[in-house]
Amino acid sequence: MTDQTTATMRAVRFHEYGEADTVLRCETVPVPEPGPGRIRVAVHACGLAPADWALCGGLFAGALPRGIGIDVSGTVDAVGAEVTGVEIGDLVVGNADWREASSAGAADYAIMDRWTPVPAGLDPVRAAALPMAVDTANLHLTLLGIDPDKTILIHGAGSTIGYAATQIALVRGMRVIATAGPTHAQGLRGLGAEVTSYGDGMVERVRDIADGTVDLVLDTSPVGGALPDLIRIAGDPTHVLTCGGSLPEAAELGARDSFREPRLERVDVLPEFAQLAAAGRFGIPIAGTFPLAEFGKALEISRGGSARGKLLLIPEENGNN
Repeated sequence: MTDQTTATMRAVRFHEYGEADTVLRCETVPVPEPGPGRIRVAVHACGLAPADWALCGGLFAGALPRGIGIDVSGTVDAVGAEVTGVEIGDLVVGNADWREASSAGAADYAIMDRWTPVPAGLDPVRAAALPMAVDTANLHLTLLGIDPDKTILIHGAGSTIGYAATQIALVRGMRVIATAGPTHAQGLRGLGAEVTSYGDGMVERVRDIADGTVDLVLDTSPVGGALPDLIRIAGDPTHVLTCGGSLPEAAELGARDSFREPRLERVDVLPEFAQLAAAGRFGIPIAGTFPLAEFGKALEISRGGSARGKLLLIPEENGNN
């Protein structure tokens, strides 16, 4: 447990809403105490995502200040009331309590409201790349309908969510056709997906691979503009679900999107896929790791659209140089 006589830490937070590069700063703040149903961890790694920059801009607005970094791995340092099944010293991965706490995973210590053990053999940095990608991918596949008798096209499969969705669909027995750029195309083929490039001629290439239309399309590409082609590939706009850059045009084109889908009760598959990751059978590409104080470099890469994988912060004071 952290020494309460020197109970301060570094945390990346914002006190007002606005552009992330304007409102975020690394501060020295009190180490938070876990409330009922919460634990505190010494952070090993914190995954960043475009959702963090959206939070800075006012998405899911709430009490300020707030932190960034939803995905966290760390060693349990304190346990709140009503918590069972976890002890101080355990290595866990899951989600920071970004809604209620005044800081999140981008800190030396984090309050977590959901966690699972990091399986033996899984590096905590690689573990921290999993939660949001696994959760988001599984949710959208569930909304579309996971069916081993169907063929699914995953557009933007080189994104972290797309990479996770490709693997989850394959584990569930679906035939997967994936669009991706050269960075991840070979890796996706190695997983068992049938891969083609996006851009001009995509409709014809996918139809040639599928021998016609596909049953379902999940659009995870952060770049919009492909939705009309994806609808042509599916043959029915209601068979297309987007959580990427095409969100603004989905309703007009009759396609489905994240924000207009029914809210499903969460089925927690993170423990399953963490075990597969420990066995070398699942993973999210990591584009780079940065010391906590250099969060601005990760922000610049992420917002520049050149990450090509998960970006993580490593609080080096916790022994993760």
